[in-house]
Amino acid sequence: MTKLIIQIPCFNEAESLPDTLVALPRRLPGVDTIEILVIDDGSDDGTADVARRFGVHHVVRHRRNRGLAAAFQSGIDTALAAGADIIVNTDADGQYAGEDIAKLVAPIVAHEADLVIGDRGVGENAHFGPFKRLLQRLGSAVVRSLSRTEVTDAVSGFRALSRAAAQRITITTEFSYTTDMLIQAGRKRFKIVSVPVRTNATLRPSRLFTSIPQFISRQLMTMARAYATYNPLRTFVVIGGLVSLVGLAPIVRFLWFWASGDGQGHVQSLVLGGSLLVLGVLTGLMGVLAELIGANRKLLEKTLSHVRRLEDRLTELEAPPAAEPAERKRRA
Repeated sequence: MTKLIIQIPCFNEAESLPDTLVALPRRLPGVDTIEILVIDDGSDDGTADVARRFGVHHVVRHRRNRGLAAAFQSGIDTALAAGADIIVNTDADGQYAGEDIAKLVAPIVAHEADLVIGDRGVGENAHFGPFKRLLQRLGSAVVRSLSRTEVTDAVSGFRALSRAAAQRITITTEFSYTTDMLIQAGRKRFKIVSVPVRTNATLRPSRLFTSIPQFISRQLMTMARAYATYNPLRTFVVIGGLVSLVGLAPIVRFLWFWASGDGQGHVQSLVLGGSLLVLGVLTGLMGVLAELIGANRKLLEKTLSHVRRLEDRLTELEAPPAAEPAERKRRA
């Protein structure tokens, strides 16, 4: 029996949530049960009450606003605890067409993907302005390089995960889960598929950020942090190498003057260059240490995944036995 849980992170979405809920599918091929989960991330407009009035199966409420990434992770944890076999994430603002959830779920039902991303067709999407299209294409190209995937719309929040994939994903950033999740999925060798989806025009500005520069800076920080987490040795060695190269310049300068017989007045170049070389070597050694810590992190992730599978097994064992058929009861 396959259970799909559609999770919707919300922050002050009481006005737009009803339309989003109404547009969600109630039946899908290959899915036996569909449930809806709303994560109210500290709203003060009664979003959780609206969700309950519309018959949402699960409502999680943060006492204060913790950000989209935290809301997404709370949704994943709750959906896993509720026995979801497939988890779909969508936005509450109605940007994504609810009917296209079928496209997201199909590859997972067919066991052809661990993670499915809804591709909004950023390059030709009429609901995006030219500047936003350019930013989305550039951002997706950077994420593809960092994650070693072929995802064409990296920041799309319309995505589906299998239960096994969700058990291995832990969002650690505080801004947005999209790029962090993709870099994790790529490094963990998930089978990732992109499917084209439709979008609707949004009637209000995003609540995730207040300006384009803020969005760009936060996304860059998220990508850099996620990449360094999963590639610490390469990251620190590259930084240390660059610092060492800069340190070589004043040393070469000193040697030039020294060879010319005028090294007495340029000792400061030697001191500066030597300091930068030492700093570069120390940075490289930090990369070695970070790589060892990363190996420990992988062991912890495997342990967490194993614990989650054990919890699933315990839940199955604690479940009440199925009712006996009527014929067997009559014989008894």
